[in-house]
Amino acid sequence: MTAKTAPVLLDLTPLGAAHFARIEDKVAALMRTRESVVAMQGEALLPLEACIRSAVRPGSTALNIITGPYGETFGGWLRSCGAEVVTVTAPFNGAVGPEQVADALRAHPEIDFVSLVHAEAATGNTNPVAEIGAVVREHGALLMLDAVASVAAEPLLIDAWGVDLCVIGGQKAMAGPAGVSAVSVSARAWERIAANEQAPRRSYLSLLDWKERWIDGGRVALPHAPAQLEMLALEQAADRIDAVGLDAVIARHRRAAAATRAGVRALGALTPYVVRDEDAAPVATTLRAPDGVDAREVVAAALAADATVPVQAAGGELAKEMIRVNHYGLAADRDVVLASLAALGAGLRALGVPVPDGDEVSSAAGAAWDAVITG
Repeated sequence: MTAKTAPVLLDLTPLGAAHFARIEDKVAALMRTRESVVAMQGEALLPLEACIRSAVRPGSTALNIITGPYGETFGGWLRSCGAEVVTVTAPFNGAVGPEQVADALRAHPEIDFVSLVHAEAATGNTNPVAEIGAVVREHGALLMLDAVASVAAEPLLIDAWGVDLCVIGGQKAMAGPAGVSAVSVSARAWERIAANEQAPRRSYLSLLDWKERWIDGGRVALPHAPAQLEMLALEQAADRIDAVGLDAVIARHRRAAAATRAGVRALGALTPYVVRDEDAAPVATTLRAPDGVDAREVVAAALAADATVPVQAAGGELAKEMIRVNHYGLAADRDVVLASLAALGAGLRALGVPVPDGDEVSSAAGAAWDAVITG
């Protein structure tokens, strides 16, 4: 038997400033932005916190839109910056509409910062950023968007939507690394950050450090040694998307979501947690367990049937009732979706829950996959 050769991860050629800048430009193209994009040396929570601490000043008022757990995290950061926080919340089985945002802005004209998650993989919903962005822009506030779970899974048009701060990560639909992320910063946001005396400086959370030491200098000298492996992996993920075509990758995620929801409806015992198809995220489908059945038991039984499928129980208070089927990145695949549905069906049968045979479910899922228009 021939031993496998380990990938070469050491003794790599140094990653210079020009190469680092090219990687940022490839990410900017995915985000459809001409604004500054900075690749950050950490998981996406790093630039998300950096955005809030950089742009939010004590005594200001921020609108935090909550449709899942990450929105709740943002509220804590905003308060710790000394901001008064106005909250708009939607049930986790739906989305926030632009009219709700407009109402909050009219009621609180002093709001100058809005935080929003595009798609919540944890709860399986997605928000209408284009419409919300138009409302926020008319009001004059800055808009920060968490697009970690939406980049490469659904359209992301930073400039067209008027997003001032947008954070992405490579680990979901991009099928890339988790240890590196990126943030786009508009000219308006840079002005706000520069005027904020409380914005981090000489700190790992400092966006200003990147601007002054990297962007303003023409991106010719890196301020510190880059996370080389993660940056190269991020570049490969961006290159793979470019080779296939961003529209094709987005279509594959839309198909995976449509097929999963159709297959689940054919199963009958489970129901999509997000009620409306248009509110469902393309990266993950969340499901409500049958009455009287613990979602964690369904997941355990499904994984006993097929340990390879991307099925998991929700976290926290939703763990007993919510099942999550991930279909992002390489898992946005017809065979993976069908295998996930088959495993859920087998798990439910093992728990004594009656469900149709696999052919009926796979037929419904396959028809939904084929029905998605990709043009």
